[in-house]
Amino acid sequence: MVFASLFFVFVFLTINLLSQIIIPTSKWKNVAMLICSLIFYTWTGLRCTLLMLLMVYICKVGAVCIEEAELNGKSKKIPLTITIFLCLAILGVFKYAGFAVETAAYITGEDLTIPQIVLPVGISFYTFQLISYVVDVYRAEIAAQRSYWRLLLYACLFHQCIAGPIVRYKDVQKDLDERKMTVSDAGEGVRRFCTGLMKKAVIANSCSLIADKLLSVGADTLTETSAAGIFLGLFALYLRNYFDFSGYSDMAIGMGLICGLHYKENFNYPYISQSVSELWRRWHISLCTFFRDYLYFPLGGSRCSVLMQLRNLFVVWFLTGLWHGAGWNYVLWGLYWGFMLVIQKFIVRDKLSWLPAVVKVFGITLVSIFGLTIFQFTDLSLMIIAFKGLFMMNGNALTDLGTELLFKNNIYLLIFGMLAATPIFKILRERLREKSETSTLCSIVYSIGEVLIPLILFVLAVDALAGDSYNPFIYFQF
Repeated sequence: MVFASLFFVFVFLTINLLSQIIIPTSKWKNVAMLICSLIFYTWTGLRCTLLMLLMVYICKVGAVCIEEAELNGKSKKIPLTITIFLCLAILGVFKYAGFAVETAAYITGEDLTIPQIVLPVGISFYTFQLISYVVDVYRAEIAAQRSYWRLLLYACLFHQCIAGPIVRYKDVQKDLDERKMTVSDAGEGVRRFCTGLMKKAVIANSCSLIADKLLSVGADTLTETSAAGIFLGLFALYLRNYFDFSGYSDMAIGMGLICGLHYKENFNYPYISQSVSELWRRWHISLCTFFRDYLYFPLGGSRCSVLMQLRNLFVVWFLTGLWHGAGWNYVLWGLYWGFMLVIQKFIVRDKLSWLPAVVKVFGITLVSIFGLTIFQFTDLSLMIIAFKGLFMMNGNALTDLGTELLFKNNIYLLIFGMLAATPIFKILRERLREKSETSTLCSIVYSIGEVLIPLILFVLAVDALAGDSYNPFIYFQF
């Protein structure tokens, strides 16, 4: 079951929200939310749910053992190490076993049987959530949750269990203990959900069509694709990724707000970034802060020698790439961004600070699109063809009639996508809100807009979902 579907919006979500509104106490609201979340996750397969139940039990026992070890004056590191090892081992078997065997077969030349293991949707997200919970108990930042069902609810909240954001237990513990649903939160939640649904159903899916038409082709067709065609496909993919990921985060945050759960922001307009480090402070914030707080800082961060800083950066980005998918292109993608950060941190530094902001944003966009080329092609031979095609090294043309027509037919979509990826609409809304405090006319316009705009976005999204069967779900690799 995916958020951007008519069944989810009009049946599943409606039932869930009604249960949260009708049920009076936090305890029974949580029971209803847990039931809905288990049904939602079991929709992808009972085996997936059983695996989640097992991992939650491991982390529940592990966290209690850590707490008791501290109370009894024993080492906390042993239960911490065992718990994290078991979680990562389960993730490794389901996500990376096939990749590991395939790599071994390639290196040794042996004809090895590659296991075909179906990846449970969202396993990377809830594994990291549970690891953050156990580590926070180890650090004495939170108390161990003695209720298995309360911890299970945290891990499988359907709002964010398949696509993020990665929520830390300490950030929602108070909400889970005593949730308060307010009209203001509900209004903001509806607005965020409608915005996210429109991002996914209208912009992301439309950009996917452009990208697939130009990039999801065989080697022969890709070789003949013009440089402009490859770039247009990558740029459409660049927009698609942002609106798909941020759209799902908006929907998760919005649904949480309606139900009295406050999730942290996961995207902060990354496409206006003027440096590589700024980009990764704004993109998938929950994942980046996870690697920072639970890996980069424990390794020593930047408070060590230059050589150790380089090690820390490349370890983090190697694992960041591997987290995104079981393939060498994802590893290369992670190392590419590690290399870009090293260039910025140790070579460029502030030498380009004199450049206009628009030039720096354009430069980061190009760097991102080159990185996206690595990310997109799991087949390394196709990746090489795409890179060569960008510079007309395949004997391909600069442009062609098909690309020009595709660009002209979608120019308004691309322009709107570029604008929507900036905070321009947010700024206009804030300015109108400020003026509404002193102007009656602005107050009327603002009030009408707060009701009408989410409704328009919702109608546009539903129309897109009803009229088009093309609705790709890109989170299977996670």
